[in-house]
Amino acid sequence: MERTETLLTAPEPVPAPAVVPDPHPVPPPPQPAPAAARAIWTRPALAVLLVGTALLYLWGLGESGWANAYYSAAVQAGSESWTAFLYGSSDAANSITVDKTPASLWLMALSVRVFGLSSWSILVPQALLGVATVGVLYATVRRWYGPAAGLIAGTVLALTPVATLMFRFNNPDALLVLLLTVAAYATVRALEAASTRWIVLVGALVGFGFLTKMLQAFLVVPVFAGVYLVPRRPGSGDGSGSSSSPDWAWWPPLAGGWRSSSWSRRAPAPTSAARRPTASSN
Repeated sequence: MERTETLLTAPEPVPAPAVVPDPHPVPPPPQPAPAAARAIWTRPALAVLLVGTALLYLWGLGESGWANAYYSAAVQAGSESWTAFLYGSSDAANSITVDKTPASLWLMALSVRVFGLSSWSILVPQALLGVATVGVLYATVRRWYGPAAGLIAGTVLALTPVATLMFRFNNPDALLVLLLTVAAYATVRALEAASTRWIVLVGALVGFGFLTKMLQAFLVVPVFAGVYLVPRRPGSGDGSGSSSSPDWAWWPPLAGGWRSSSWSRRAPAPTSAARRPTASSN
């Protein structure tokens, strides 16, 4: 009797389906520069930049006198009347307001309340806004491009002639540029973490910019929206930052630095002829 043995064989493997690469891969979100890459000279260099900017903007500041006396009169009115402070009135009797929304006057009016009326108490807050703007621009650029790029960006802003003039004067542009630069920083943070909180902060800062110089604050809105909403082009960056054009980071100081047109107007009658700064034009 023959015995038949059956050999069991393993089934043939089924080939795995071919993986088709995605023609439009989603790149990873931009990451800030690692802490190890920060050189030890970063903080001293930043301190030199900020101190140098402060000296540049404060040196001989009193020579500007009342600067734009039209706004200096409103600052004095705001230092004497909280109602004039709130509405940006040209005189403490609140007979008429200035031609801009009042936010730019508030910091100067508070300074005059504390230190008294003088050209320094009006103009020093403007110079400090310039120093703060340079610092915020440095922080914005450094997050994606490193401390060296941040220092270059801050130095370029500090030495730009229109910025030097703007931060040594009492026009609304100084506060406007600071607000929009902080909004650019918040946009960068929103891109890093896809955070609604940072985007809400951007909206709040632009809204406060409207209280500073009305529709000029909205010049940067298309740029912020485009950077945040438009997908980045795959392969166009090196992973160290956004692959969208980095020029958007330079836009807020440039847009806020534009000078508005001037309109001739008569200043309201002074409440104190001996001390009140007056102007015949804006």
